[in-house]
Amino acid sequence: MAFCIVAVLICYFWIDRPVAFFVYHHHINGFSPFRWLTYPPPEVQNWSALVLTILMIRRTRGTFLLWQKTLFVACLSLIVADDFRISLGDVFGRYWPDTWTHDNPSLIGTGTYGFHPFQRGDDVGSFPSGHAARILAFATVWLIAMPRSRTVQVVVIILSASMLVSLVAMNYHFVSDVIAGSVLGGIIAMYAAYLARLQTPQL
Repeated sequence: MAFCIVAVLICYFWIDRPVAFFVYHHHINGFSPFRWLTYPPPEVQNWSALVLTILMIRRTRGTFLLWQKTLFVACLSLIVADDFRISLGDVFGRYWPDTWTHDNPSLIGTGTYGFHPFQRGDDVGSFPSGHAARILAFATVWLIAMPRSRTVQVVVIILSASMLVSLVAMNYHFVSDVIAGSVLGGIIAMYAAYLARLQTPQL
């Protein structure tokens, strides 16, 4: 938490605005793969309820396999993380880097920058990043549950890092938004894994 607070403050004063303007002036958000990489988090959340239902039906037939239990916990972790992020978004009330929906105020579009605590609405929901929270809430559970699987570790880390970078590259979020969302998702995932006793047997 201390690292997150310090990192957010540093980014807020010295990094967020330069990066957002760099992305805008160099048209980095015109690179289609960055846009595609922002699609999975909300899509995974949209399907999570169905996945949880199927897994609960499967549970009536016997104990979960490790991957099934991991998927169950990961989906729950993602849903909780996003709900928590919505609450924090209302608490912090931060404007977005760019104007991308319903003429929302933004740094690039209207020169609006900063936090406006307890100001509710979609136009002030940039901090923390919901995409980042969902990505880490889902991915961290897999990293905890399967620490000895190099393949799972590499795939999860590469995909997660790519999606996090894409949020900044598309000017959907400031760097500090992504850091805060990632920490939020990671913390919730660790608690979820701990409460579910989700770990591989010790040799």
